[in-house]
Amino acid sequence: MDRKPVSPANVWRRRRDRLAALGATITAQERDERQRAMRALLSQPLLSPEGATAEAFVLVQKHREWLRPWFTHHAGWQLMVDSEAARLVKRPARLDDATRPCREPNSGIPLNRRSYVILCLALASLVRADRQTTLIRLRDSIIGLLKAEPRFESAGVVVELDHQESRRDFVHALRLLLVWNVIKRVQGEEERFIKDAETDVLYNVNRPILSRLLSSNRPPSLVRAEEFPDRLSALAEDEITVQSDETRHRRLRLRLFRQLLDDPVLYYDELSETEREYLDRQRGSILPEIEMATGLVREVRAEGIAMVDLSGSLSDYGLPEEGTEGHLTLLLATYLAGRLREASGVSFTFDALVARTQDFIVEHQRHWRKDVREPGQDRILTRTVIERLCALGLARHEGELLFPLPAIGRYALREAKENGVVEDAPML
Repeated sequence: MDRKPVSPANVWRRRRDRLAALGATITAQERDERQRAMRALLSQPLLSPEGATAEAFVLVQKHREWLRPWFTHHAGWQLMVDSEAARLVKRPARLDDATRPCREPNSGIPLNRRSYVILCLALASLVRADRQTTLIRLRDSIIGLLKAEPRFESAGVVVELDHQESRRDFVHALRLLLVWNVIKRVQGEEERFIKDAETDVLYNVNRPILSRLLSSNRPPSLVRAEEFPDRLSALAEDEITVQSDETRHRRLRLRLFRQLLDDPVLYYDELSETEREYLDRQRGSILPEIEMATGLVREVRAEGIAMVDLSGSLSDYGLPEEGTEGHLTLLLATYLAGRLREASGVSFTFDALVARTQDFIVEHQRHWRKDVREPGQDRILTRTVIERLCALGLARHEGELLFPLPAIGRYALREAKENGVVEDAPML
């Protein structure tokens, strides 16, 4: 059967269409990879080519020429990438946010004050250490640094490694250094040190990563301020010294980008008048830029803006989430949202929330873990829920009171709207 000849124009048209389809596929794949790399850095600013972060490290290294200028221009954050590590030097929009503590890797328990001191002194000791060191050498070096500075004792920081509790805090700090690949275990096991203070472990010191941990613009030793808030502000201060309309606008833009990238919700009442005016003018450019780069989805309401993480990969906590704590968090969030809809500005004491937790334990104990009926568990669970709600931007803890915030209205019991989210509608 004879075939009709194909005109050259049709040949070129088909080839052009195939190339266009291929180009669209490549563009979509590239955008997906960039978003994954961006999200990996936002959730874990130090990535190693080894272990659990290896895949994310490869993506960051592949797209570093796009990632570096994006972070510098929009957030004022420096990205350093080489064969040893990828390090995003983040600076928060708010220095008073206490909802993101360092956590012990195995249990997820926040480090206490003593563990933080041990962690910082361990880093100071490792800077002076040889290529290899041991747990005992680190222990002795930290004790020496503590004794050499009397302000530790006067501030109530006591690290008595004769007690198991102190040694456990010591191990918690070491586990963080291991997860960050600052040290690499060669031989031994830290867990035994908790029971036996003479147990030793051999480590290799990873100097390339150790040198990247500090994220201040100036050495802490050059900060002259005495009070902690002033010292913290000086360490986190951006290198913008010239005062002009352009630099003031840049400061505003950096601060807003940082909060939208890092925080679950940006509430308008937390902004100054100048910040709010700037955001109102620039919202149409800032939000699409963040959506394109991260894959987060804007939710703009009358009280503020939430950049919603549909995948959950950027969230420290899920809501809803499985398990006893996750279910209780959802139940209390729903309860608080209902009360907030009834009375704006309502607040709750800790004991009132504990009483509500006790009601939920009675109702759901068959589905929860067995120890929920033990004495004191109601208070422990309530504190955990408060911590989660505050970290998610759904509540604010002020003194002895907890104030539910408008975004908690997403969990109120109500009929779903057919048209989905409406911009600038109330969160409740």
